[in-house]
Amino acid sequence: MKLSEQTRWVRHEAHGEIILNRPEKGNALTYAMLEDLGKICEEARGDRDLRAIVLRGEGDRFFCTGGDIEAWGSLTPHDMGRDWILFGIEAFERLRKLPQPIIAAINGHCLGGGLELAMAADLRLCTARAKFGTPEVTLGMIPGWMGVRRLAEIAGVSRARHLTLLGAPISAQTAESWGLVTAVCEDQEALQTKTAEWLAQLSGNGPSAMALVKGLLDTMHEDMAQHHASAVAQAAGTEDCREGVQAFLEKRRPTYTNR
Repeated sequence: MKLSEQTRWVRHEAHGEIILNRPEKGNALTYAMLEDLGKICEEARGDRDLRAIVLRGEGDRFFCTGGDIEAWGSLTPHDMGRDWILFGIEAFERLRKLPQPIIAAINGHCLGGGLELAMAADLRLCTARAKFGTPEVTLGMIPGWMGVRRLAEIAGVSRARHLTLLGAPISAQTAESWGLVTAVCEDQEALQTKTAEWLAQLSGNGPSAMALVKGLLDTMHEDMAQHHASAVAQAAGTEDCREGVQAFLEKRRPTYTNR
């Protein structure tokens, strides 16, 4: 399996690690990384000796800061919906539907598409300094990889409104109280220790039983991919989105006109 240098797959005795490998860019996601996720999922699905998967970001500052704006900022609305949003949803869905349990070990800030990726995991834990947020509205954009719906399912509609409309991050402690994560670790060492404990527990469980449980829980999800892609394409076609992207690149505050 050939991957880009932006993603690493490390196969251990009973589990594997997916490592987002762009620490200098906040582990922001590119098209190549989405392709890598698909390749990893294809290999993992047929690996009967693989008991669990850990998903993490390289470095100690960021888990993932979302989709790289340089990857989508210049796309047309049509291409945005088809080539970026639907492709990303497909990659995340392939990850979410793997028979093996997935642990998102959130070693730093988890924002935008990074939070959407983390929500594709079955279990989430983080360091105490991690922050969580969906800042897309500050760019005139919306979460496109099923993030709005996933937030509502996991944290509730009211809290999903808080995150997606304000666009401001919340602390690890708030994320725990909202159910976005189920464990907060003091530091990186504690995160590794707790992840190892969870891996040991998962490895001792019946793999077929865990896969069946995941399948039962999966029935609560409806296919909303096309709806999300259409909404993102509509947002991408607004003058406000173009202004938000340009302001981000020019490092200034955007001036929105509601057009």
